[in-house]
Amino acid sequence: MSEQPSTKSNNLVSTETKITAVFVILGLVSVYGTTAVTDKQWVHFAVLIGVGVIAPTFINEWRD
Repeated sequence: MSEQPSTKSNNLVSTETKITAVFVILGLVSVYGTTAVTDKQWVHFAVLIGVGVIAPTFINEWRD
């Protein structure tokens, strides 16, 4: 007997991966935007890590 595949396995890219990808792109754009405001490297790094790593992690953990 063949079984129907679950609807969860039909998605090639998971929702968590999509959220992370969007925030990585948003983080890069934000870093580019901060270069117009300041030349401090630690600000660029903080924005990149905050928007590109920490924010999607919190959102994905909140969704579970």
